[in-house]
Amino acid sequence: MSIPSAAENRKRGRILVVDDDAALGDTLVDELGNDGFEVVYIRDPREAEKRLGEDFAALVTDLRMPGLDGLALLARSRATAPDRPVIVMTAFSAIETAIESIRQGAYHYLTKPFKVDELVLFLDRALAEARLRDEAGALRQALSRSHAIETIIGQNGSMREVCSLVLRVADAATPVLIHGETGSGKDLVARALHQKSRRAPYPLVTVNCAAVPEPLLESELFGHVRGAFTGATTTRAGLLDEARGGTLFLDEIGEMPLGLQAKLLHVLERGVVRPVGANKEHAIDVRIVAATHRDLRKQVALGTFREDLLFRLDVIRLEVPPLRERREDLAELVGHLFALARKRHPGSPVERFSREAFERLAAHSWPGNVRELANLLERLVLVGTSAEIGVGDLPASILEESQDGPSFSGRVLSLEELNRSYARWALGRCEGRKGTTAERLDIDRKTLGRLLGD
Repeated sequence: MSIPSAAENRKRGRILVVDDDAALGDTLVDELGNDGFEVVYIRDPREAEKRLGEDFAALVTDLRMPGLDGLALLARSRATAPDRPVIVMTAFSAIETAIESIRQGAYHYLTKPFKVDELVLFLDRALAEARLRDEAGALRQALSRSHAIETIIGQNGSMREVCSLVLRVADAATPVLIHGETGSGKDLVARALHQKSRRAPYPLVTVNCAAVPEPLLESELFGHVRGAFTGATTTRAGLLDEARGGTLFLDEIGEMPLGLQAKLLHVLERGVVRPVGANKEHAIDVRIVAATHRDLRKQVALGTFREDLLFRLDVIRLEVPPLRERREDLAELVGHLFALARKRHPGSPVERFSREAFERLAAHSWPGNVRELANLLERLVLVGTSAEIGVGDLPASILEESQDGPSFSGRVLSLEELNRSYARWALGRCEGRKGTTAERLDIDRKTLGRLLGD
């Protein structure tokens, strides 16, 4: 058996040790160094906090220290490098706090006094698991990256232009604005943009600005420090920090409150983030990709969207065409999504469409776009009772659709009556989904409810 050289031993990792007990710190420097680790020992936890951005493979910290305790240092480390393992050291009397550290993400805790061999054992385990996670993540990214554009199905000219532009701008640091109707596949374009970029090995983090309540969205994006508001019992990194090195996809950016738009503009202009309740900013490296189905220029005119933020976001715009404008892709999309649905439900007897049923699909205007198509195929496969889907298996919204829209006869209607009639017709086209109907009509749900007489 060959004996590893000193240089090979030094590959075990660079470790940051933080403890106000200088005697213990010196002991760990010596003994961990003899075991092949490169050890940086810092007695002052405040000084250690400043160096958490460095490339340390692991953090070993005491729990009870003056100025900044181990739990706070754990939170700062996880905000800076979420995958970096943290091992805490504690006296027997602080065992409950040590257990709390595990709940907050520490890898393990050791009760003083302990043998350094025990610490080495857990360091080796933690670093080995971290390497496996990195390798698995890199493999997933490589596989997904190689098929990113290929997952966007179709030969429609507008869709091919979107794919071409994705390839041209993928590695730029410039923000990207993706515009398209609800359900048209904006999220798929954002994923392709990330996976074709140099940022692919790092996270793609998605947040739907319309789905998170306004009071929580700021904390969700920017993070918060302990005590920033009622219920903030621990420091928490925001999604901007979680996306560090990668891409933050802000879906439905048009729904973001004006106050948060100002903070996002600050991030885009200066590249820094200030968590809720924090006194200091910290640098962030993340690419912003935003998407919306709304006309943001119209929202600027209405005062609901900041013009300066729109200028920052709308440098590169990707227009995703609605499904009704890419009918030549319908057969390929149906085939792909139908196969996926059958794979998810292998017990289904459904195998094919009748010619008449497919013709009805081809004639439909698909107001919900690809998402509506995918949901329909999922339902047909799941509830189907025979090998072939016939016209009678299709929903009423497709069978009863009139391509010319609602028709009127008799007396001339007032505009208010016309609006109410059109709203009821649109609700039927959207299968009774009021949220979707309001989006398609470009009105809020309260206005739709008034038109429907709710």
